Amino acid sequence: MTTGPEQLIDVHAHFVTESYIEAARAAGVVRPDGMGGYPAWSAQDHLRLMDEGGIRTSVLSISSPGTHFGDDRAARELSREVNEFGARLRHRHPGRFGHFASLPLPDVSGSLTELAYAFDELGSDGVTVETNAHGAYLGDGQFDPVWAELDRRGAPVFVHPTSPPNWEAVSPDRPRPMMEFIFDSARAAGDLLLNGVLTRYPRIQWVFTHGGGALPLLADRIALFQAFFQGAEESGPSVQDQLRGLWFDMAGTPFPNQVPALVKAFGDQRLVYGSDYCWTPAAGAAAQIASVDAAAQPEGDTWRALTTRNALRLLPSLEG
Repeated sequence: MTTGPEQLIDVHAHFVTESYIEAARAAGVVRPDGMGGYPAWSAQDHLRLMDEGGIRTSVLSISSPGTHFGDDRAARELSREVNEFGARLRHRHPGRFGHFASLPLPDVSGSLTELAYAFDELGSDGVTVETNAHGAYLGDGQFDPVWAELDRRGAPVFVHPTSPPNWEAVSPDRPRPMMEFIFDSARAAGDLLLNGVLTRYPRIQWVFTHGGGALPLLADRIALFQAFFQGAEESGPSVQDQLRGLWFDMAGTPFPNQVPALVKAFGDQRLVYGSDYCWTPAAGAAAQIASVDAAAQPEGDTWRALTTRNALRLLPSLEG
């Protein structure tokens, strides 16, 4: 096991419970996002992976498809259940697990209630949302009350990709995480930017997964179209400056191409580590850690040390 300052902090780690899987299947979500089924998970297996890979702390969250399967009341109850489960894990394993609380979006009222409970009663480290909530992207004005409250709290918001609307037309026989997640992350970040959410609520700490998906390659194009075709005002932060204010994890295939492209576009001061376990199997997570350790390291630094320093700035609650 790697010890000391070279230990990782994993901000992109997942858990499932039997009751969560039962609720999803009962709602008809049998093959989530086109995957073959739901992964097995236990705290013991997760801790074993962490010890073997030199991960000090894993911040747990529910992955796509989230907790809202079409019924607001059921979504509120399921969100509360998984959030209390995550908080108990955090309490039972201090320093090993953190927790991002699920919100039952697109239910705005339920989300406001749940985020208050998560922060004030459970001590959650942040919240998690999907890139779209039943087709409504994060820049949709209906979500402004949620962003306003999270901005007031200066909260971390972990944005996990999910299947896009009309996925049947573009990815009918493929698992959506393979390509569609990458585009939906970029779409959600662009939606927040172009609808002014990033500037209206500047204290939210937005965290995007998988190196921001396609966003590093699209940032200049978004800026070009905004300047020449949308008549954007020259005052205020630029597209690039707003996107540099986001946080990004390196889940997925970080090397040899993903992380260098991200760092070239947005720098490395908001880059954090992410495994995507348990939806990425243990063998895949171990191989990804090995690729991080084997890659060319930042000058005078290591990816482990750099991402851990960054994670502690994002989540000071994990200090100690």
